[in-house]
Amino acid sequence: MKKFRTLLIALSFVFGAVALTNAQDSKIAHINTQELIESMPAYKDAMSQLQKLESTYKADIEDLLKEAQSKNQRYQQEAVNKTEEENAKRAQELQEDQQKIMQFQQNAQKELQKKENELLRPVYETARKSIQKVAREKGFDYVLDSTTGAGGVILADGYDLMPDVKSDLKI
Repeated sequence: MKKFRTLLIALSFVFGAVALTNAQDSKIAHINTQELIESMPAYKDAMSQLQKLESTYKADIEDLLKEAQSKNQRYQQEAVNKTEEENAKRAQELQEDQQKIMQFQQNAQKELQKKENELLRPVYETARKSIQKVAREKGFDYVLDSTTGAGGVILADGYDLMPDVKSDLKI
């Protein structure tokens, strides 16, 4: 049993040394993908389109809110001259208007998210393909994302692919 344990420890050291040697042979580079994507013209175009769409939805929602507020003020002024039943119907109508506005806001948010995914997916894909292409051309085995908060790199003293990828994308 003692010989078996000694053999197991020896094999662990051998495999660890082989793994360490293989890891040292690997070429590693890094790139700040967020910075790359934000510098791409397609990203800037997509963000411009999204901002226009968001402004349109915002204006529509503001119009609906103004309409509901004026209706509410009118109903409050006329409440004195109306019956309890009429006032209850009007209150119900105002509540339904409020629900419609909330539903419109939710749908607008979903549409914005859908449009963002639709517009940015090709941008991310182009960046990914370019990073892979340049990394392969330069002989790198791994490319780490050095974007702050991405958790991919603690120290980024290795080769930075950013200039090469930007060159490939003609940015």
